[in-house]
Amino acid sequence: MSWISTSEAADQEIQRTLDVAHEHALKVFETIDRGLAEVTEVVRGMGDADIGAREKSLHERLRQVAVALPQVKSVWVFDANGRALVNSLVQPAPDVDFSDRDYFRIHAQGDIGTYIGEVLTPRPPYQGSRFFSVGRRRNGDDGSFAGVIQVSVLPEYFENFYARIGREPGSFLALIRTDGAVLAHFPAVNRDVRFEPSGPLGRQIVANPVAGAMTIHSPADGIERRMRYQRLAGYPVYVSAGLETAAIQSRWMSTMAQHLIFGIPATALLFGLLALAFRRTQRLQEEALRRIEAEEALRHGQRLEALGQLTGGVAHDFNNLLTVIRASVDMLRRPDLPEPRRQRYIDAISNTVNRAAKLTNQLLAFARRQTLKPEVFDAGQSVRTLSEMIATLIGARIEITAQVPDETCLVNADAGQFETAIINMAVNARDAMDGVGRLTIAVRAVDRLPSATSTPPNSPGHVAVSVTDTGVGIPQELFGRIFEPFYTTKEVGHGTGLGLSQVFGFAKQSGGEVTVTSEVGKGATFTLYLPRVVGGHGARAQRTEDAPAIDRTGASVLIVEDNAEVGKFAADTLTQLGCTCVLVDNATHALEELAVDADRFDLVFTDVVMPGMSGIELAEEIRRQRLDLPIVLASGYSQVLSQQGSGGFELLQKPYSAEQLARVLHKATRSRRLRRDQAPAG
Repeated sequence: MSWISTSEAADQEIQRTLDVAHEHALKVFETIDRGLAEVTEVVRGMGDADIGAREKSLHERLRQVAVALPQVKSVWVFDANGRALVNSLVQPAPDVDFSDRDYFRIHAQGDIGTYIGEVLTPRPPYQGSRFFSVGRRRNGDDGSFAGVIQVSVLPEYFENFYARIGREPGSFLALIRTDGAVLAHFPAVNRDVRFEPSGPLGRQIVANPVAGAMTIHSPADGIERRMRYQRLAGYPVYVSAGLETAAIQSRWMSTMAQHLIFGIPATALLFGLLALAFRRTQRLQEEALRRIEAEEALRHGQRLEALGQLTGGVAHDFNNLLTVIRASVDMLRRPDLPEPRRQRYIDAISNTVNRAAKLTNQLLAFARRQTLKPEVFDAGQSVRTLSEMIATLIGARIEITAQVPDETCLVNADAGQFETAIINMAVNARDAMDGVGRLTIAVRAVDRLPSATSTPPNSPGHVAVSVTDTGVGIPQELFGRIFEPFYTTKEVGHGTGLGLSQVFGFAKQSGGEVTVTSEVGKGATFTLYLPRVVGGHGARAQRTEDAPAIDRTGASVLIVEDNAEVGKFAADTLTQLGCTCVLVDNATHALEELAVDADRFDLVFTDVVMPGMSGIELAEEIRRQRLDLPIVLASGYSQVLSQQGSGGFELLQKPYSAEQLARVLHKATRSRRLRRDQAPAG
């Protein structure tokens, strides 16, 4: 029993270590693939002559890629003859022939995608650690072989990581190609190691190509080990982990020695009693352990899937936006650019920044981290106003009906986010109907939420806004995923997967709920529930965006911004508008300026997130000192803002334009003048 227990514990320990090493290797190779993709985009469309002409700037770009990836030793671009056009190590690249390397020959024979080579020693004049290559074929405009894009990866990066997780005596970890070549090995060895395909491990992999376990003598040092292996999805590589059988035997002997301390007779008696209890409880224990392990594995897999989907979606969308900005900036640097094209590139940058800001807001909405501006408004009236715009948006072939009650349906929520949520649900319905059908938007008051929801009850009840379509419907098995970020059933290029995520996040952060009911072939109904407000309330205040532009009144502004570039932009913008600006980089310096003479300033414009005292703390300190100064906060994201709001201070969301900055500052200074004009004469 002791031996079986010790062996099972060792197998579980090996499996846990293998899971960690497998997840690490998968993330490393995915990161390397993204690096290769970035280099491929950089040199796309360039011939060998173009690369040679831009070798200096390309060398610096490749060096930045290599520095950003600790597992990467160097990055290379080769021509069709095996000569290095540019690399991240030296510039200019020495004239050395690499056409005999395996990572070059394999791509010259045909396009095989990503290839992982054997461990190699650097060729003079290059020096340093041994490496293995990860490369892709470089094709010309006509699809012919134009060379190779290759990344040199350090085996010691994996070996150092294995040394940190393999701390138990007798631990073993390895990274092995499918042909048996060992790329990284712990304990480290200073020679090439290979598991022969005809050997025990090769035969086991043929029988179980995805994962397996066995006891084997290692060809690296001849030590017998209990080991497990698992294929790295999408790559011709296996990750292996194990323990020396001698270490497992030592653990068993240690356990047996502890038993013998109490004496053989006592141990025999205990064994008899334990055997009787073991028979009765073994089945229940095994079932409980399997259930716990299965549940934990499911939760772990769901977390990894959600994280991978979110990370990949964010990287994809932001890389697309950055590509537009980078290309536009490069074109604007050309001195001979005609004015119409120059204006077009400027507009492209502005539009792309707006799209990036919208993407960030949608992500924050899903995560319930956005800074909301709640106000009391009539949801029914808002839907009436939106109906005409939605009709234009979804097209004339869709019949739209708004069912709004005569009674007011007041809610306390962010009106702008509410309108965005309704539009997102309408656009989703339009796509489900393929542009033809009937769309019904209904507003009604309900006493309680659906029983399946976990949102706390609201005594006045809730206002339900339903969007019903006559589209294809949603299968039941997809109900659990439709609100996930970047999950979409639409074709590539026809949806970001963030529309319903924004609705979900807005509902949750507003204290409400969103539900969906559907039947395949009979359409779907999305219902947004928001807490209802009862009693008399005034009309909505004028929004900052509706305020008139700032006039040239010569106002004096104290700007508090720790980012020098953002602070300089704000100061330059306000100076152009006729303001006098004093720029400081933290709240302490701002208080020092106010202590000298607070009356010389008409307004304080401060960032929220700063080292030391935050912008909100600075505003509260100014209020505590009873200084009659309007305060405007600026923030791209702050956890305090998302949880507690702006504390009654005016808030400007980053990224902001010069016009938005002018409007919000004018609103704040105008409010101050009104207060002073209405104050009684003293």
